[in-house]
Amino acid sequence: MLESKGHPNRLGIWGWLGGGRWGAERYLYTLHRLTGLGLLAYFLLHIIVTSSRALGQARWTQAMGAVSGPLFKVGEYLVFLAFAFHAINGIRLGIIELGFGVGKPIEPVYPYRTSLDVQRPIAIGVLVLAAVLVVMGTLNFWVLE
Repeated sequence: MLESKGHPNRLGIWGWLGGGRWGAERYLYTLHRLTGLGLLAYFLLHIIVTSSRALGQARWTQAMGAVSGPLFKVGEYLVFLAFAFHAINGIRLGIIELGFGVGKPIEPVYPYRTSLDVQRPIAIGVLVLAAVLVVMGTLNFWVLE
């Protein structure tokens, strides 16, 4: 049996899936995963609808008629919201992965304070930037049509 050095994972699989202590960064992680799955679902639907063009004009018209209702207008807006958050948060993750948001090394005791002290302002900046993008997009999507 392997012995854990330091702090054992008492939460098991749920600790990996659910996160145990939920901080702002963990919510960003979960939302990033959900928006990624949503964008993947949209991408697959987009491929299916677009590929109907190869089956002839009648199939194309039928497919476009199926995705032109008000429900799909709301769906397109949700895709925009997911894209806005996912893109900006992806930039944050890239910055952190390159080591700019890690902080000075200290004894590794959870929660890693130096990382949180550096990453929290980056996370807040990401949320503010995403909110500005969402407001601009919402105005363009619903008001300025």
